[in-house]
Amino acid sequence: MKKLSFKVNVILTIVFLVGVYFFLANANIFGDYWSRIITLIAIYGIMAVSYTLVNGVTGIFSLGQAGFIAIGAYTSALLTLSIGQKQMSFFIQPLIWPLNSIQIGFLPATIIGGLVAAFFAFLIGYPSLRLTGDYFAIATLAFAEIIRILIQNFYGLTNGTLGLKGINSYTTVWWAWGWLLVTVIVVGSLKFSSYGRALRAISEDPVAAKVMGIDVFWHQMMAFVVSGFFAGISGSLYAHWITTLDPRPTSLGVMLTFYVLIMIVIGGLGSISGAIIGAIFFAFVSQWLRMFESNVNFFGLTIPGVPGMSMLLLSVIFIVVMIFWRRGLMGKSELSWQNIYAFFKKRVGDENG
Repeated sequence: MKKLSFKVNVILTIVFLVGVYFFLANANIFGDYWSRIITLIAIYGIMAVSYTLVNGVTGIFSLGQAGFIAIGAYTSALLTLSIGQKQMSFFIQPLIWPLNSIQIGFLPATIIGGLVAAFFAFLIGYPSLRLTGDYFAIATLAFAEIIRILIQNFYGLTNGTLGLKGINSYTTVWWAWGWLLVTVIVVGSLKFSSYGRALRAISEDPVAAKVMGIDVFWHQMMAFVVSGFFAGISGSLYAHWITTLDPRPTSLGVMLTFYVLIMIVIGGLGSISGAIIGAIFFAFVSQWLRMFESNVNFFGLTIPGVPGMSMLLLSVIFIVVMIFWRRGLMGKSELSWQNIYAFFKKRVGDENG
């Protein structure tokens, strides 16, 4: 099989990026609804890629991603809300100092949201990463639920069950896809570096990796913290996309973790490009399946909608994928120009043969 040269790969990558740029620049021609969906795809992509670093590359089964997303969302939202909005929103209990008297821009607020989420990732990872298997998964799941309960009851910081309303709609197509590019570059660089090879060795056999001189704990800790940082970034983008936050389990609770888990499992555990494909699949399919929650006219027959039917059908699709594609669509491999060339070369050869 002919191997594509470095020059060809660079040219194809540049052409692809230029094509993506023009697509995003003209995303508004699809209408506001689809423009928002395209933005949501990038936000989901950041969630999925950051989750892949832990659950796929490192092989740690974490269920706490929603907690880091919620921390990033609330932190950035509280920093970007105007002082007047805070005074109107926090009427049960005043917002604590100094958050009640500061307002900063979207970019620094997003970075701070990521850093705060990374700090909490370190706090939860330091004791919990000494656990293994299901015990670690339960610990991280408990952490995510603790964060949600704290958000629900800490009126002086999060406004409790009232949530945060009137968040500025700062998240645009460019912000979301720009951060997705940064996430892919950072996580991809980690995955294909010597650090990433150590993570994959830990994923395959942590005992053997330790015998080879790899510091298993601190490698896992670094991956966990980096994943938490980008989860916080996605939370900030999500908060300023949806413009309202509340501590319901279906919005920033455990269900969000399972949504992201569906994305990376469908795309392929350990694959960055697979995580993005899974995010695209989930964003479009979840929106399309919502039509089953309202009345549908089928050849003159009105079929009544069923609340929650979209998630039921999505779960069925997820089960089917797990039965027939247990490694996901991409497995652990990445979508590269060489793989695409090999695929089409094989198809042409089969047709000619």
